[in-house]
Amino acid sequence: MNVDANVSSRINLMRIVLISGIVFVHIPFDPANTPFNGNYGFFDWLRVFLSEALFRVGVPCLSAISGYLLFRGGMEGFNYTKTVRTKAQTVFLPFLIWNTLFFIAVLAILAIGIGDGYVISPYESTFRELLSQLFAAETFPANIPLYFLRDLFVCILISPILAWLVRRIPLITLSSLLLLALIPELPLYIVIKRSILFSFTFGIYASLYKLDIKALDRFAPLGVALLLGASALLATAIYATGPSMPDWVELSRNALAIGGAAGFWMLSALLIKTPLGQRLSKTGSLSFWIFCAHYPLLVFLFMVWGKTGVDFYPLFFGGCLLVLFPLLVLTNGFVRSNAPKSYAVLTGGRTKKSPQNPSRRDIPADFVPQRR
Repeated sequence: MNVDANVSSRINLMRIVLISGIVFVHIPFDPANTPFNGNYGFFDWLRVFLSEALFRVGVPCLSAISGYLLFRGGMEGFNYTKTVRTKAQTVFLPFLIWNTLFFIAVLAILAIGIGDGYVISPYESTFRELLSQLFAAETFPANIPLYFLRDLFVCILISPILAWLVRRIPLITLSSLLLLALIPELPLYIVIKRSILFSFTFGIYASLYKLDIKALDRFAPLGVALLLGASALLATAIYATGPSMPDWVELSRNALAIGGAAGFWMLSALLIKTPLGQRLSKTGSLSFWIFCAHYPLLVFLFMVWGKTGVDFYPLFFGGCLLVLFPLLVLTNGFVRSNAPKSYAVLTGGRTKKSPQNPSRRDIPADFVPQRR
């Protein structure tokens, strides 16, 4: 199965849009400025809308795209050994490098006494906790969003089993994984975020059964409106009940994170027709750079903010975004131009972009990551 130019461009567009949205999930705050204190009224609700509702869709959507692309050649065109070898370089190696670099940075800043309260201290962690901080063994790594790469690589490792189940008992497989993804506080251990396993498997299903993923495009305006409306309702419920949300709110958030992927895909049908959408679809490896680098930079900016003595949190929220994205674009371009070999390793070889025929190596990275 070939991926046509429109679908390929929309996939590239979704990467940059969703990964940029994931940034909102990880903007740090201290206990005095949690949105659930209601200090800033509508601004706090907006933070919840963006970080706890709308952009929680990022991880499931990107996971589904990854599963879809992995089996676009069908079972016959799937070479497990080659795939694992390639993904070790394009997914797992960048995870190890970026996370280890941040872990070392954490050790350094804590050693000179300037990181207390901003990062988890490895010096005070057990060996088991260190395994997670370095390798995401049981929970989030030091560079929190990178848990997605770990979970994605696990899904790739077990992808033949998932594909076999999808081919033989698709409804039982998908419904079982969906149930696991929806139920609050149900540990699965094999992956940190259960929604990734379901969404990745659904992507495999869509690929193997050759679903027409553009079938809903004619309903795009309605789908986008429903996504925004449902996100607003969920944000209101979370804002009213958080931070310790009842199970029905948790279940609703999990359901929107999964179901909202369809809304974002329909949004791509509208955006790709615009000049901005076309331009964003050609940003290539920038999305992966944003994904890997945004959290360390956010922590750094929050540390700088803490030294200013200014208490008006909305100023930090807006200001860090104005600084962060240009800085990410500039560092991406600088490293790519001046250290191309290092850049290729850091981005998992995502240095070439071909909207008409995406490389199997160019699997999207998402995240969306849970904040804490």
